[in-house]
Amino acid sequence: MANKGWFNLEAAGGAIPETAFFEGDSAFHFLGLSRTQRLYGFIGCLAVGFVLSLLGSIVLFLGQLASFAVLYVIGTIVSLVGTGFLIGFFKQLKLMFKPVRVVASIVFLASIGLVFVAAFVLGNEILCLVFVIIEFLAYTWYTLSYIPYARSAVLKTIGL
Repeated sequence: MANKGWFNLEAAGGAIPETAFFEGDSAFHFLGLSRTQRLYGFIGCLAVGFVLSLLGSIVLFLGQLASFAVLYVIGTIVSLVGTGFLIGFFKQLKLMFKPVRVVASIVFLASIGLVFVAAFVLGNEILCLVFVIIEFLAYTWYTLSYIPYARSAVLKTIGL
C-alpha cells in the first residue's frame, strides 16, 4: 500500500530522479529501503543533526562548554551519517577526497576534532567558537564544490 501525503515520492509515478545521489547501494541497503525511505532517512538525520547542534549552541550560552562540544559534534556527525542513506559512506568518502574537495574536507574534519580539543583540553570558549566557524566555512566551501561555478561566483561576490 502506497503511503499517502504531500511528500510521497513513490506515488509520483517514478518521478524520483535517477541522480548521482541514488546511484548504487546506500550504506543502509541491507534494510531494503526504497528511494523515498532513503530520502526520508537523509532528511531525518539532517533534522536531528540540526536540532542537536542547535541545542549545543543553546547550552553554550548557558556556560556549559563541554555539553556544547558533545552536542554540536554529535549533531554534525549525525548529519553526515544521513548521506549514507543516499549514496553510502564509502562513496561519500571517495567524493570528499577528490582533489577539488580534499582541502575543504580535511579542514572540516580537523575542525570537528579541534572543537573537542578547545572544549576539553583547553577549556576555551572563544577558541571553540572559532573552530565551529572554521568548520562551517569549510563545510560550505565543500558543499559549493558540488555546484558548477558556485565557488567562482562566491569568490567574485566577495571580491577575490
